[in-house]
Amino acid sequence: MAIRGDSIGSVTLTEPDSLPSAPSPALREDLRGEVMQGLLSSPKTLPPKLFYDEDGTRIFERISQLQEYYLTRAEVEILRQRADEIARLVGPDAALIEYGSGAGIKVRALLDALHPAAYIPVDIACVQLGRMAGRIAFDYPGVWVRPICADYTLPLRLPLLPEATRKVGFFPGSTIGNFHPSEAATFLRSIRRAVGPDGGLLLGVDRRKDAKVLEAAYNDAEGVTAKFNLHLLERLNREFGAHFNPSQFRHRAFFNSDSSRIEMHLVSSVNQTIMIGETPIHFERGETIRTEYSYKYDLGGLERLASAGGFVFHDRWTDAAEQFWVAYLEAKPERLPDWRSIRRY
Repeated sequence: MAIRGDSIGSVTLTEPDSLPSAPSPALREDLRGEVMQGLLSSPKTLPPKLFYDEDGTRIFERISQLQEYYLTRAEVEILRQRADEIARLVGPDAALIEYGSGAGIKVRALLDALHPAAYIPVDIACVQLGRMAGRIAFDYPGVWVRPICADYTLPLRLPLLPEATRKVGFFPGSTIGNFHPSEAATFLRSIRRAVGPDGGLLLGVDRRKDAKVLEAAYNDAEGVTAKFNLHLLERLNREFGAHFNPSQFRHRAFFNSDSSRIEMHLVSSVNQTIMIGETPIHFERGETIRTEYSYKYDLGGLERLASAGGFVFHDRWTDAAEQFWVAYLEAKPERLPDWRSIRRY
């Protein structure tokens, strides 16, 4: 069910769905370009956004329920326990912009406490986004819900809001860790531009911790994360004309202590050549495709990231086991030019 808002504070549900059931042709072509560029590079890579088609989001929901995968439980714990404090910082009648809304589980704690004027979920998984936004609109009838099916790493056109509406971003799930720190700062600056000079950002961040705990979270005993990783090859076969045999690759994830990141790879078990359309992709036995980084932050690293992204580090909360952070950042004041340095003519 798709959502159309005619005024702040009202919601109209429309049939049939106005959201697309798949990314636009232009978005798909951009993704294909990223795929080919990554696989023809050395070392080979695939963009993490490729994980989140409809099948991938279902698998990730299973991952979030695994005993080893503490991240979702820890973040939900923080949001539920600290929602009232967060609401006081955000203020009333804000517009909440969620980057990578997924199944919409975490945001409910915020919606209950914030009572925002508007909720704008952004996700590349169009089908799940439409379903989730319809449920949110039904359960929160006083909130104007406007889903955007898009790649949130690209420039977004947000819906028009009343000029006085404060905009606050919500980027949960430690997804910021999927960016190299310099790329993360660039992405945060794009959020800073979107929320404006009086805006804010709620950011989910995984904390650096013992390597055994980190590696277990990405190498679960049931093999669900391995299935999630190998699903990338199945998607390439289905959508981009590739001819991967997933049984000839294996999942590998490990903590790179020097870079403070989990690295997730697909390892070729044989020498092979894979065709994607008319393009051959050669693999040596043992050669990998890097499918994801997940950077883990200490406090100093998080503060530096916030500043580089155009925000002031305001507050942070952790879970009982001290494994995860939810941080609240406020837009850094824009530096105005010194009038004395302006030459008069």
